[in-house]
Amino acid sequence: MDYSKTLNLLQTEFPMRGNLPQAEPKMQAWWDEVDMYAKVQESRRGRPKWILHDGPPYANGDIHIGHALNKTLKDIVVRFRTLQGYDSPYVPGWDTHGLPIEQAIANSGKVDRKKMSVSEFREYCKEYALQWVEKQKEQFKRIGVRGDWNNPYITLEPQFEAQQIRLFGGMVEKGYIYKGLKPVYWSPSSESALAEAEIEYRDKTSPSIYVAFGVKDGKGKLPQDAAIVIWTTTPWTLPANLGISVHPEFDYAVVEAGGRKFVLAQGLLEAAAKEIGWTDVKVLSTVKGSELEYVTCRHPFYDRESLVMTGEHVTLDAGTGCVHTAPGHGEDDFAIGQRYNLGVLNPIDDQGHFTSEAPGFEGVFYEKGNGMVIAKLEESGHLLKQSTIQHQYPHDWRTKKPVIFRATEQWFASVDKFRQAMLDEIKRLKWTPEWGEVRLHNMIAERGDWCISRQRAWGVPIPIVYCRSCNHPLVNKDTIEHIAGIFEREGSNAWFLKEAEELLPAGTKCPECGHGEFRKETDIMDVWFDSGSSHMGVLETREELQWPADLYLEGSDQYRGWFNSSLITGVAVKGAAPYKGILSHGFTLDGEGRKMSKSLGNTVDPNQVCQKLGADILRLWVSSVDYQSDHRISDAILNQITEVYRKIRNTLRFMLGNLSGFDPNADRVPAGAMSELDRFALARLHRMIERVVKAYDNYEFHLVYQTIHHFCAVEMSSFYLDIIKDRLYAGAVHDPARKASQTVMYDALVAITILMSPIIPHTSDEVWKFIPGTDLFSVQVAELPKVDASLFDDALERKWEQFLFVRDEVLKALEEARQAKAIGNSLGAKVLLYPTAETAKLLSGFEQLDQLFIVSQAETAGSFEQAPNDALKGKHTAVKIVPAEGGKCERCWIVTPEVGQNKEHPTLCNRCNDVVQTHYAGQH
Repeated sequence: MDYSKTLNLLQTEFPMRGNLPQAEPKMQAWWDEVDMYAKVQESRRGRPKWILHDGPPYANGDIHIGHALNKTLKDIVVRFRTLQGYDSPYVPGWDTHGLPIEQAIANSGKVDRKKMSVSEFREYCKEYALQWVEKQKEQFKRIGVRGDWNNPYITLEPQFEAQQIRLFGGMVEKGYIYKGLKPVYWSPSSESALAEAEIEYRDKTSPSIYVAFGVKDGKGKLPQDAAIVIWTTTPWTLPANLGISVHPEFDYAVVEAGGRKFVLAQGLLEAAAKEIGWTDVKVLSTVKGSELEYVTCRHPFYDRESLVMTGEHVTLDAGTGCVHTAPGHGEDDFAIGQRYNLGVLNPIDDQGHFTSEAPGFEGVFYEKGNGMVIAKLEESGHLLKQSTIQHQYPHDWRTKKPVIFRATEQWFASVDKFRQAMLDEIKRLKWTPEWGEVRLHNMIAERGDWCISRQRAWGVPIPIVYCRSCNHPLVNKDTIEHIAGIFEREGSNAWFLKEAEELLPAGTKCPECGHGEFRKETDIMDVWFDSGSSHMGVLETREELQWPADLYLEGSDQYRGWFNSSLITGVAVKGAAPYKGILSHGFTLDGEGRKMSKSLGNTVDPNQVCQKLGADILRLWVSSVDYQSDHRISDAILNQITEVYRKIRNTLRFMLGNLSGFDPNADRVPAGAMSELDRFALARLHRMIERVVKAYDNYEFHLVYQTIHHFCAVEMSSFYLDIIKDRLYAGAVHDPARKASQTVMYDALVAITILMSPIIPHTSDEVWKFIPGTDLFSVQVAELPKVDASLFDDALERKWEQFLFVRDEVLKALEEARQAKAIGNSLGAKVLLYPTAETAKLLSGFEQLDQLFIVSQAETAGSFEQAPNDALKGKHTAVKIVPAEGGKCERCWIVTPEVGQNKEHPTLCNRCNDVVQTHYAGQH
């Protein structure tokens, strides 16, 4: 394809003037026109693969700054790996099932959920999700993210759902899936079970009560007129109380206080007595917790027993060491209840209201039940103390409402069966930052079985049917593959449109009783099972990808989310993690370090940043922060980034402007023929390339940003380019010294443009189109500049680095002279140096000090000790600035006695006279 017309257009549209908000969309239109993603992939065909697997953002609302940071980081990584020479495709994805979309549809007012079938409602959810996929896609493209946007993966697509079903079947086949009655996080606001990944902890004020359970049968260990004291912050769970847990090794005291006898752990006696308000406490006896086993108490307001049991989960952290136990409302409670055959009592329905199993509280919302239970305890004389406590409490991360523990029948993945295999995998992965390994290890080591069922409509159905005759659950390799095939052709909505028998292979019978009629499971899978299956649904099915991925890159909240669920499903079905490495980032805070929220009005909209400043500014900000920790953004910070961008851009623009007429194939000057200054600049360039590539490789993008910025602003603009301006502007066009400077600039320009392209791709492609002699149509198909170690010269670099200290002292003296109006610009000055002995030795190795200081004249006038009092004394030299002697050359502005000596050109110095004469001679 001939890109010459487009190139000419772009050079007209992008005259190196910035204006990013208007210029970037035109650049992106060109990328689309030439199908840049396909061209890049074509340029790397057959190379080793390097795969970053995209964690899918949720398709619900405009992107926020966290999305922008995450997608930009991924884009930087993929672009860098491509420059390294890898075949590094990027397939973006979206998570499209779940409660928020259900709620958005239900709250829209456009549909009446009660008047439509489940399948009809799901179609509305699908349409809503796909609308947001398209909107977010355009927003991500506006940020400059390069990817296969025409063929992303979406979790609601039939092919993806089919692979998810197959993965589920693989876990069933290995015996990792079971149905059980267990306490799970239950969200009354969502009316569904939740996984640990869907829980966030927020501050909550709860009741804090001490309750006396009267002893019914002390088994000879406790007085019959004593009462065991429990402490709880969930009074609403007392109607479900079936027991009291004590630690077998703790000592328990029988005490007398306020004319009554009480039992509690001796280690908490003092603190509890103070909290309850007992002033005169007498210890009557002590007994080991193990001796209290099978003591029975009377429930405070129901006619039933509460059994005393021993459990290692009891602690002395707070309370009384006697733990109120309701097996229907707690994991530890459930476990000890199972051991003692207590049964499970769960008198709370799906909406969080008490059922008839809690007489006196029927129909009451559980939180309101707190007050009613307390009132009942007070009335019966069992309430010893009531107060409140501020603590961290689990909330539904979608609705932001409190959750409860509630025993229900759910489908679980038995993590315990392959926990050690996951822990072994974690050890062999590459972690950035390193603490991620410990974090995920601890989460996997401590997590319980994964509750994978949800009581919702919008998601992938759990592909299990039950025999209508004996209720046996039917799921095996044949049924799974048959259902997966249907989903692959028709999508998961087929589950809700077809009868159970239509979803099974013809002639299927119940293996238990032989009947052939079935009913379908009504629960759907946890959305984390959806995204956690993506390695099978994407990496295993896309020809351009491979399993496992080299990297998963997400926010640090994904240690309990996508990193976690992907590890579980990967190890469960393939015996290995679906990723070789994990890179996590922190959260974006405002300029004052506060969490962003709409209520505070401190959010930063990435779409607005692109419209106002440009995507390259936003991307440059991403590269500037230490993203692995929490980091900040604000208008002030973005303004600082804009200034840095301007310095980098101006450096590139200066070099471009001074390469006019330079042909890198014909005009290059070899390093051996260059001056020390040029060779020093080349050495610094290749040191910079080395540091930048290493920083990219270690995902330390803030070091890339700092290194390139310093090189452009300090080592090039403020030093090398400043010094060679005289050569470039006033030297003869074909002067070897000028060609040497152009060679250095050319190499620097190409290297910087390539190295910056993963971060500021719009600007880099713009610059690339003006660089002479490039045979590649875009910087995106270039490869990293190679480090030429032969250009490193430790002695030369040390010499020039020491000189820079001297130069800084001279520049300081020149600035003070300017401020004092002793001179105008620096070319009007003469520098008198009074160096130390060591510095004098250093300076003897430099020629043309006047050019290096950018003054008209410079000389050593004496030793450091001989410096006049009005000289500015530094560590290396004393400097006196005086006006330069002679006339000012009107061409190069240097002040020299040579001006006026040439009769033909009396206003020029000898150098400029020779250049002018040669120029005119060449014309004639």
